Amino acid sequence: MLVLEHIAWNLPDGEPILKDITLTVPDGKLAVVTGPNGGGKTSLAKLIAGLEKPAAGRILLDGEDITGLDITQRAKKGVAYAFQQPVRFKGLSVRDLLELAAGNPLSDQELCTILGQVGLCAQDYTDRQVDDSLSGGEKTRANLARLLLEKTDILLLDEPTNHLDLRSVEWLEGYIQNFRGTVLAISHDRYFIDQIAQRVIEIADGHAEFYSGNYSFYMDEKQARFDLQMKQYEQEQAKLKQLGYT
Repeated sequence: MLVLEHIAWNLPDGEPILKDITLTVPDGKLAVVTGPNGGGKTSLAKLIAGLEKPAAGRILLDGEDITGLDITQRAKKGVAYAFQQPVRFKGLSVRDLLELAAGNPLSDQELCTILGQVGLCAQDYTDRQVDDSLSGGEKTRANLARLLLEKTDILLLDEPTNHLDLRSVEWLEGYIQNFRGTVLAISHDRYFIDQIAQRVIEIADGHAEFYSGNYSFYMDEKQARFDLQMKQYEQEQAKLKQLGYT
């Protein structure tokens, strides 16, 4: 279980972006983080991955405080981050990339098995250069194959449908739905969120709001919460007027 307790994070100039984020993502859940641009969604993913350090608060994984661990140390504990832009591995072939993740040479059969899981044909892709000859969608799949070899338990995806065509997006949806671990995805893609999300986390004004459902539920529930707040505000104003305070 991934738990964030009162997380705060500031820009280098001191401007607060995340002010007090407390959230829990149970094992095996598919959660999507959404919210306005510049609101701190990618920063939150980087904090969980170990690429950034919080100004305050703690990050717990299965009860263990991992706040002080860097990205390499967190990867060993099963936390993996797939970057927003396809990661460029200059000079590496797909084989190099996967053997680097595995920590040892891989046979043609092992490469075929792992690439088959992400919809790539080993024979066609094994010796191709990751940074030069793969499309954006192919880079995303190769990166997911790398994460599979790293035995990921918590998968952090930052705008995963960017650079993917419709067929690749459909493949990714199936991949995520069959993933046995926990997925935390940052996305603005309404259709994608509708297909995969079991809960939506909205980051806005430095805080988090939780919705137990897909994007359609999130939008309906968000409107319902707003309507309730307005009704409560109007009732409070009417009471103050009745008491002579307005």
